[in-house]
Order: sequence, then structure tokens, then C-alpha cells
Amino acid sequence: MLEDSTLREVFHIRMSALGAFSFLTLVFVLILALFSVLIIYTPVRNILPGYSASIRQQLVDESARVDSLQADLTLQRQYLDVIKHVTAGDIKSDSVQSLDSMQIVQRTQLLEQRNAATDAFVAQYEQKERDQLYIFDNQAGSPQVFARPVKGRNVMAVLRGTVIFLQRDLDNTYTVVVQHQQYTAIYRCVEAVLKPVGTQVEAGEAIGMVRKEQDLSLELWKNGTKINPDDVIAF
Repeated sequence: MLEDSTLREVFHIRMSALGAFSFLTLVFVLILALFSVLIIYTPVRNILPGYSASIRQQLVDESARVDSLQADLTLQRQYLDVIKHVTAGDIKSDSVQSLDSMQIVQRTQLLEQRNAATDAFVAQYEQKERDQLYIFDNQAGSPQVFARPVKGRNVMAVLRGTVIFLQRDLDNTYTVVVQHQQYTAIYRCVEAVLKPVGTQVEAGEAIGMVRKEQDLSLELWKNGTKINPDDVIAF
């Protein structure tokens, strides 16, 4: 660099081929590092291939959390409404009709009386119900095929049924109970619930989500008796 008026040398730099190559390499590395920072820490990465799938999964997770929060808010609002009405005295206590102690004793004795005809009728009714249940369980052409209760992160109904109970546990997970005809399935450690109480579901339909398959705990009951899910479900 020369000064215009005196042509005196102000600054000069001397660079060999190796120095020029090193300089260009340094510039390239700095530019690459800058682009890497932009891709990792800014939304620019969303336009690159491979990131769209993770974004969709995040949207599904956030949607499930929003649904769960809405359900919790609805329950809290209903609870507060009941408390408000009770405090204001709008809800009247149930009316109770008093009965004479002698009438109570007489009714108790009457209910406790059983004769041979009553016992025969009860035995016949119970046998009829058992026969109908046996025929239902062994109908040809209509076998019950159980679906897997979990696949990936999706919790699925093992049979066609109705969601009858939903509870949030102390570990911030949910317990979901689904009635499948004579079977009752209890799904525990559900991270997010997708079906509210009263919803009818089909076998294999997603009813919730878990972080991983191993987190789900399944209880299966048949006609009030707990059974081993491995005996009827092909995991």
C-alpha cells in the first residue's frame, strides 16, 4: 500500500503459496463454523431435509399435552363450580325420610327370609347366565382377537370398547380404564391421553401415548377376575 502524494510505502504483506493456502483454509473453516451455528441454533434448520419428521413429532406431543391440560382445566372448573354452589347454599341437601325402628326390623327380617322357591330361582338364573357366557365365549366365526396394547409410543385398545375411567396419578401420568365387553383393561403410566371418558374405541385404536413401550403397565380382568395378558395377547 502506497501513499498517493509521496508514493511512500505505508503497508505491505508478503505471502507465499503455503501462506495463501493456509489463509484460505482458515476463512473456509470460519465460514463453515458460522453456518453450523446458524443451522443448529436458529430456525433455519427447519427447512433442511431430515428435520421435518422431528417437528411433526413435537407438534403431536404438544397437541397431546394441550388436550391433557384442557381436560384438567375442565375438571378443575367443574370442581370449583360445585364448591361455589355449596358455599352459596344453592345445592340443597338430600331429603331423608325417617323410618320407625320397628319398621326397619320388620323389613330386615322380610328381606332375610328365603324359601326353597327363591333358592331354586336364583340357582336357575345363575346357571342360565353361565351358559350364555360360555356360548358367547365359544361362538364359532366370531373369535376375539386382541391387539397389541402398545406400539412405539402409541397406547392402543386391545379390543373394541369404551373409555370408562380416567385419572391423573401422583407421578403426572394417567390411568385409563377401558371396558371391552366382559374384559376390562387398565392402562397405567400413560404419558398423554388421546380419548376422553365415554369415547368408544376400536381394537388397535390409539388411546394415549407413552415415552417408550416399556413404560406402559397393563392389567387385564375378565368378569371380575384378573388374568395374565400374556395368555390372550400375542406380544
